[in-house]
Amino acid sequence: MHVKDLMQTDIATLRTNDSLDVAEDIMGMGRFRHLPVVQADGRLVGIVSQRDLLRASVSSLLKVSAHKQQQWLGKIAVRDVMSKNVVAVEADTDIEDALKLLLVEKFGCLPVVENKKLIGILTDSDLLEYLQRLLREGKSPQTRDRGRPKTGR
Repeated sequence: MHVKDLMQTDIATLRTNDSLDVAEDIMGMGRFRHLPVVQADGRLVGIVSQRDLLRASVSSLLKVSAHKQQQWLGKIAVRDVMSKNVVAVEADTDIEDALKLLLVEKFGCLPVVENKKLIGILTDSDLLEYLQRLLREGKSPQTRDRGRPKTGR
């Protein structure tokens, strides 16, 4: 199985000059936790997560109103808080390799690119939904033989 079999292709994106209030609105409307940041040509240049928004938000520390927080976020550009060194995968990447990346690096998502242009996203939720589907169907996830499991005896 490959990333292309589970990735989402209908995704919301941001531009570097968008403000954080735009990012917050998009995340709230679509229940997204990660928004890829792309150039006009579709080239992936970063990613903004809910965690990035929380770091930029000062409302909980300063006890400011939601309106003031919105004004504050409207003054901060996505480029100022986005993660720039984004690890991305290609659509033909083996799903187990993508899963290892998510687990080892503690990523919540992996953007999927072709020629450096964003074509999709694979999230931890996509993998959990797939696992749930397998369990409902009574199937066990296919994994490589890893030898006898340790039992603590």
